[in-house]
Amino acid sequence: MAVEKPNNSDRLTWVGRSPDRLDAKSKVTGTAVFIEDIQLRGMLHGKVLRSPYPHAKIKSIDTSRAEKMPGVVGVATGEDIPFLHGESLHDDSFLARDKVRYAGEGVAAVAAIDEATAEAALEMIAVDYEELPAVFDPVEAAKPDAPVLHEALETYRHAPGINPVAGTNICNHFQLRKGDVQKAFDAADYIFEDTFTTPMHHHCFIETHGSICLVNDDNELTLWTNNDSPYRCRAEISTALNIPLNKIRIINAPYIGGNFGGKGGLKGEACAIALAWKVRNRPIRLIYTRQEEFCASSGRHPSVIRLKTGVNRDGEILARQVEMYWATGGYAGKGPTICRFGGVSGAGPYKIPNVSIDGYCVYTNRQIACAMRGYSGPQGAWAYDSHMDIIARKLGIDPLEFRLRHVYTNGDTHTSGQEIYSAGLKQCLETVAAKMNWGKPVAAPGRGRGIACMERAIKTPFGSAAFVKVNEDGTAEILSSTTEVGQGSETVLCQIAAETLGVPLAAVSKAAPDTAFTPFDASTTSSRSTFHMGNAVRTAAADARAQVLALAAEQMAVPVDDLTIEAGTIYARKSPREKHTVAEVLKARYGASATVLGRGYYYPKTEAPGEYFSTHMIFWLLGAHGVEVEVNQDTGEVKIVKVYAAHDIGKAIHPDNCEAQIQGGIGFGIGAALLEGYEYREGDVINPSFLHYKIPTALEMAEVEAALVEEPHHDGPFGAKGVGETSNVPLPPAIGNAIYDAVGVRIKDLPITPEKVLRALRKKAEEQPDTAIRKRASVAN
Repeated sequence: MAVEKPNNSDRLTWVGRSPDRLDAKSKVTGTAVFIEDIQLRGMLHGKVLRSPYPHAKIKSIDTSRAEKMPGVVGVATGEDIPFLHGESLHDDSFLARDKVRYAGEGVAAVAAIDEATAEAALEMIAVDYEELPAVFDPVEAAKPDAPVLHEALETYRHAPGINPVAGTNICNHFQLRKGDVQKAFDAADYIFEDTFTTPMHHHCFIETHGSICLVNDDNELTLWTNNDSPYRCRAEISTALNIPLNKIRIINAPYIGGNFGGKGGLKGEACAIALAWKVRNRPIRLIYTRQEEFCASSGRHPSVIRLKTGVNRDGEILARQVEMYWATGGYAGKGPTICRFGGVSGAGPYKIPNVSIDGYCVYTNRQIACAMRGYSGPQGAWAYDSHMDIIARKLGIDPLEFRLRHVYTNGDTHTSGQEIYSAGLKQCLETVAAKMNWGKPVAAPGRGRGIACMERAIKTPFGSAAFVKVNEDGTAEILSSTTEVGQGSETVLCQIAAETLGVPLAAVSKAAPDTAFTPFDASTTSSRSTFHMGNAVRTAAADARAQVLALAAEQMAVPVDDLTIEAGTIYARKSPREKHTVAEVLKARYGASATVLGRGYYYPKTEAPGEYFSTHMIFWLLGAHGVEVEVNQDTGEVKIVKVYAAHDIGKAIHPDNCEAQIQGGIGFGIGAALLEGYEYREGDVINPSFLHYKIPTALEMAEVEAALVEEPHHDGPFGAKGVGETSNVPLPPAIGNAIYDAVGVRIKDLPITPEKVLRALRKKAEEQPDTAIRKRASVAN
């Protein structure tokens, strides 16, 4: 993979370099510790009985035979833990109560001396169900006459800014208005309307969900887990069980074997907690199987997105109306905030004077949808940047030129009303276009090129805290609750600390999150760790550095402002002959009791402090992709010849890691565009394994040429922003646009399979193409 890396000629020692990742050796040698490696004395093993029906009343549960089995220590049902949990909307049971709302929902759980016994005991549990009408399509589920999944929706506790609609399946209705859309449509010369859909995608992380839970007789709860956000996890448990925060301890495994958003919230944790709530004083471990991951866990929200755009004869967009349906499954999960994020960016990263956006997060009788790499970005970009291409081509305008006319630049006002700053999206588009020689025609038949861009909101405003502890020997430890899920944050945070402290990178390490010791962090999500936790770590390291330099100034009898630290050595800039190591300075003052603790906290300043998921962002994730494809018109097969990518990262703390994030995101994007999607028979998943759920392999990966665009952020650590979560987002629309450029057919429903391409080609051959645009006509492609 070729990558254009930034020039790091500034005088930085560790920031902007690409040292070996600190987790590399332990992972390649097999010594890294994951949740399954943790063994506790007296540990029991849990298994979950799951519903075979997508929607049914639970008339009775008989656990008596299971409870009598040798080796079974306890059996839990929803009646044993009659509480509701959730992040922004508290609607989910730890185990189903009264009824089930998707096939795969946990109904009862067994704790036994080993997994085999627990598994056998599940067969002894008798559940009497009464099937209910089910609904699977989010548009149908949003209708007033649809079967209602949550009759008590209006009674559920929810966060501010979340708007459930009582008596319906709509658990959040997001609205955003700007200008007068209808008046602008009336004035438009052309009206374009399109509908796009995406299926549920699976995270496909290597490590499945796993937790170990212990609850004692005093309701003190300890949870060992591979959750991505220990403090958010703790808060959800505390609210649900009404236990004070200091009685709950979340201990993360040192490493998490992949996340992509899927390890947030309470999933396997909920079932483990239910068992531990029933069976006290014994740690109980519950590890999901791969089939449970597919059928009982979560995936990316299926979506239906409708766009209507009014344009004048000069190619200026006057108005856009967006209607977004998010199928959140049987429970809200992260759907309400995904609906909110998706709605904020629903019109795309474009200057449009009149906008109307409605987002509907809708209950359906399928497994819970959740965060997945992009958090609404992939669905939204697939719609708005395919739609942009359709408009440009119908108007006879170059698709790149059309985007550049409308894309946000610094000083513009976003649809949300926020002023845009630190935005390098235009540069991303121009960089991709230059690399792929956009203006040069593609000569080969069946070949085509496409381009697309995107924006994605960042979780704002939420805080992050860190401690940097300087030890007796001058080494330093970061105490931070950012989780290492494979994204490289451990290394990046240590680079920031080493740079700020003035010590070697080898002298800095980071502790695994433990809410008893590591301070608060809102979450390891939304590509926020480098920016938010990076700021906290930098502040904490600067605090520790200031304390060390104050001690040195006293000992060396020089003004503190004259002193500096380089490679762990302190000296005066004006007379650098006298030098002392950090360890020597600490020992001289404190002897064998030497230590310094630096503290840092970062909370972004926004127009509405304390607002829950603000519509004004501390920064935006921005990027553009270009693709060259080759379409076999006999088979419908699409081959990706090359991908060009540019992402605005602010400042590359670790350029190789940024490159890896882009490459991994492109793999994700290829899967979403061409291969992936759950297949259902009513409420049952019929492709719940890697044998039938296709993901890209090395054979499907394309050559990638990437660029790191650095539009520095004035509040970012060394100017950095983020990159990892959305490096997949622009690729599916770029591929769809390239296919149209190659063979003149437009696919609007992901994935773009050979069958869909062939059907479209046959339809095109049968129909007389009508390329005329009628003034003020509704154009459907």
